[in-house]
Amino acid sequence: MASLLSFLAVAAILAFVCSPSMATDPTQLQDFCVADNTTGIFVNGFVCKNPEQVTAEDFFFAGLRQPGNTANAEGSMATPAFVEQLPGLNTLGISAARLDYAPYGLNPPHYHPRGTEVLVLQQGSLLVGFVTSNNENKLFTKVLQQGDVFVFPQGLIHFQFNIGKTYAVAIAALSSQDPGVVTVANAVFGSNPRIDPYVLAKAFQLDLKTVQALQAKIWTNI
Repeated sequence: MASLLSFLAVAAILAFVCSPSMATDPTQLQDFCVADNTTGIFVNGFVCKNPEQVTAEDFFFAGLRQPGNTANAEGSMATPAFVEQLPGLNTLGISAARLDYAPYGLNPPHYHPRGTEVLVLQQGSLLVGFVTSNNENKLFTKVLQQGDVFVFPQGLIHFQFNIGKTYAVAIAALSSQDPGVVTVANAVFGSNPRIDPYVLAKAFQLDLKTVQALQAKIWTNI
């Protein structure tokens, strides 16, 4: 009986560790499944395009060649190469983005609900960091120079701030074809419809007028 229980325990652990549900995106069961955005079928992901109609263009995206427009309040711009822009990523569990920062530009606190991010700084210098979950709310922060790499774990709030007087550029790889982005301030103060200001006043320990003033601002995603 003891040996049987030991076997069942090991089997249960292996099933848990090896379960596809542990991955950010499910593992593909074929060479590729190019996203077909023309169908009206809704699934958790995208329906596969007919392989006979797939071309090299489905695996190609030139959108990261050009700098993003940083003429905004934050002074930064993210250019995604997610499955919407690069259909060949469908089911492959990976995506990328280009991040441009004006001098002293900020990619404000945000998180990716479905993906871990690996950031490679190509130009300039950045102050980056992320905060752990509510058990500690510990800040991990670092100043990056050209060629440095930093990891932001999935679902944790993080930011990047250009501390230099010149433009900065980074490339990010993310562990999902569609990692999603939730910018904290935008989601909280710019939701549609608006969150009851009394709720936010109590949550952020602010007076009601301050919350209403924040909600009145124009919140746009970069």
